[in-house]
Amino acid sequence: MLKFSREFHAIQTKKLLELYAKENIVIIPYNHPEYPQLLREIHDPPLVLFSKGDRSLLSNKAIAIVGARDADNYAREAIELLLPPLVEKKFVIVSGLAKGTDTIAHESTIAHGGKTIAVLGGGFFHIYPRENKQLADKIQHAHLLISEYPPIWRPEKWHFPMRNRIISGMTLGTIVIQAKSRSGSLITADQALEAGREVFALPGQINQPLSVGTNHLIQQGAKLVASGQDILEELNLD
Repeated sequence: MLKFSREFHAIQTKKLLELYAKENIVIIPYNHPEYPQLLREIHDPPLVLFSKGDRSLLSNKAIAIVGARDADNYAREAIELLLPPLVEKKFVIVSGLAKGTDTIAHESTIAHGGKTIAVLGGGFFHIYPRENKQLADKIQHAHLLISEYPPIWRPEKWHFPMRNRIISGMTLGTIVIQAKSRSGSLITADQALEAGREVFALPGQINQPLSVGTNHLIQQGAKLVASGQDILEELNLD
């Protein structure tokens, strides 16, 4: 926050706000009515959220989908199976715009006529990964992009675990699709549990590296899911 304060005061505030207005960037401070209530409840909520797009989505019930960057066809087929009942119940699907599972989750939600929120690990002027720039453009025009980082900040490696707490913190539960034994998705699941939220995991073949993390979550008590209805029942929304 100190770094942000120094950079903010080093720039002419009027020009900065004019730039944000031109780029349709809206700042949502912690005490603003549009700030997600669930996110306020975690122990380290961001002081501000930068947003581009449909901010009304922040007040909708939401669920997170996360998983491996090298997700395979099993992940794609699973998301296609899980999503329709969630979209039908007007859940906003939250993910992190990363390669693999995140990309599939955003794209599939859009394809099914649902709404999605992408939580970034950097500022809006430095979309990462670059190949998702077109997807980010689509999301900011009809859905929502958010970040706790000012638009000029480039993504840093340590930003992404911090970003994950927002993904899990603003949602009722987190669905982990695929995860290796050491995975950012497992960090997100831990943060969801810490915040008192539900964790759902897709089971996988025991001899596949991408199943190790999710199968371990199930061993530890995560809800095994085989359909979107399983999630709705656990949340008492069936």
